[in-house]
Amino acid sequence: MGVRLIVVDDHRLLAEALASALKLRGHRVVAAAAPTAGAADLVIARAPEVCLLGTAAPADPGVFDPVVKIKRERPQVAVLVLGPVPSPRGIAAAFAAGASGYVRHDERIEGVERAIMKARAGESAVAPQLLQGAFGELLNPAAQPDDEAQRLLEMLTPREVEVLVRVADGEDTRLIAAGMGIAPSTARTHVQRVLMKLGVGSRLEAAALAARTGLLDRAGPLRGVGGAEPDLP
Repeated sequence: MGVRLIVVDDHRLLAEALASALKLRGHRVVAAAAPTAGAADLVIARAPEVCLLGTAAPADPGVFDPVVKIKRERPQVAVLVLGPVPSPRGIAAAFAAGASGYVRHDERIEGVERAIMKARAGESAVAPQLLQGAFGELLNPAAQPDDEAQRLLEMLTPREVEVLVRVADGEDTRLIAAGMGIAPSTARTHVQRVLMKLGVGSRLEAAALAARTGLLDRAGPLRGVGGAEPDLP
């Protein structure tokens, strides 16, 4: 049975070409659009089974924000990221945002279709070799330079630093929200952004990275300096 899909890519020709190929294979493509900046609103409005989201830069900060928004508003939609060969951290960031899988742009249509079917079934869809690279880097991380903690701190806002410290303290979303005086949904969004910026796939990995690089020692005095902040939409 065909899958109800939306295909989004910054390159409209790529989106339309992929959409046409999938239609020929019996799938129902309800939209093929560009750019990806409007992907979240389109998916939320049309509610497909699977969204194919193209990206040219999986390592860029905020690139997976649309995924976070889609999963918050339409958790039943499976998001499948299409992109170049990513770094292991890029894959981790995609999954941290809520993606169901990652497929290379140069994958054959048969491979894309297999990933779509897995995503619709609730399974993770990522090539074994990409997973091996991700696990290899997580298990045997490259040596961090002495200023790694400072580099990571510079990537985070003061509010995100506070969130990271609280995550490392073992606070869950409810406690983070209560301690910072924000809504749980806002706290959850902050946590997702911290994970994406650090390039990790879980709160545990974020805490481990912060501890290993000495980031927590530097971040502790900064806790609470962000001031009041309105809830995120």
